[in-house]
Amino acid sequence: MKSFLNVTDLGDLRVALDEAMEIKNDRYKYAELGKNKTALLVFFNNSLRTRLSTQKAAQNLGMNVIVLDVNAGAWKLEAERGVVMDSDKSEHLLEAIPVMASYCDVIGIRSFAGLTDREYDYAETVYHQFVKYSGRPVFAMETATVHPLQAFADLITIEEHKTAKRPKVVLTWAPHPKALPQAVPNSFAEWMNAADVDFVVTHPEGYELDPAFVGNARVEYDQMKAFEGADFIYAKNWSCPGVTRPEQYGQILEDYHTQLDWTVSERQMAVTNNGKFMHCLPVRRNMIVTDDVIESPNSLVIPEAANREISATVVLKRILESI
Repeated sequence: MKSFLNVTDLGDLRVALDEAMEIKNDRYKYAELGKNKTALLVFFNNSLRTRLSTQKAAQNLGMNVIVLDVNAGAWKLEAERGVVMDSDKSEHLLEAIPVMASYCDVIGIRSFAGLTDREYDYAETVYHQFVKYSGRPVFAMETATVHPLQAFADLITIEEHKTAKRPKVVLTWAPHPKALPQAVPNSFAEWMNAADVDFVVTHPEGYELDPAFVGNARVEYDQMKAFEGADFIYAKNWSCPGVTRPEQYGQILEDYHTQLDWTVSERQMAVTNNGKFMHCLPVRRNMIVTDDVIESPNSLVIPEAANREISATVVLKRILESI
């Protein structure tokens, strides 16, 4: 595996899940695989779980790890070709990328959407520049449109906690004071479509996700109806994806104070099938979810976060095996 961006890059999900369980039972089973290999983790944006879990995963495999915070100690980087570099950006990615590659064997990239130019964001411009110019295997630690390590960890968590062979999984929009990217919901939708689950997406009108990610999921605009009989509730905010309203891409369509009825509370959870609550974290309490729901025995946010180490270990193992 030379690149990890989408669910198809991982191949057979059943095999990948079995591999995840194997690694969870013995995290250091493949500790010799990464000996004398170096992972460079490049962060254009802040991180807690992704940074810690991916670094731990690389160490599980015996790798050396270099972490680069681009916005804290490195030169500001220009990504566009043909620009006159007379701003505060003093280095171009076209030089920076091959330099970075000369110090490592594998590169992880975390770079969020700008939320102003949909075409630029959905082209995954920064990620694909690293693929093209590094000559190294590249994996996504969240990009403009996807967060596959999170979605893989989510799938592992559902597999561990499901009580039905084909559980009902609901992805629900929730209010937030800031405009957020669609990367997490995009990937969650993509991975749930690839898994054996009954998948439903619910959100207010105007927040329709890109059809490439929604796939065959049922879209329900009535949140309470969507929650009925659900086994898993995955809450996440996202800004307007610009599918039905291109001119409003990256925007919040209404003041969040008017949509607090979308906050996941005991009212919604009461109509589920003793549903488990999930969120990628960090989460804004009493905006995305109420205290009583996230602190309940049915909250999976902590084991879900812990599984980020497992998903990253599987992905890095696959990459190392291909080098």
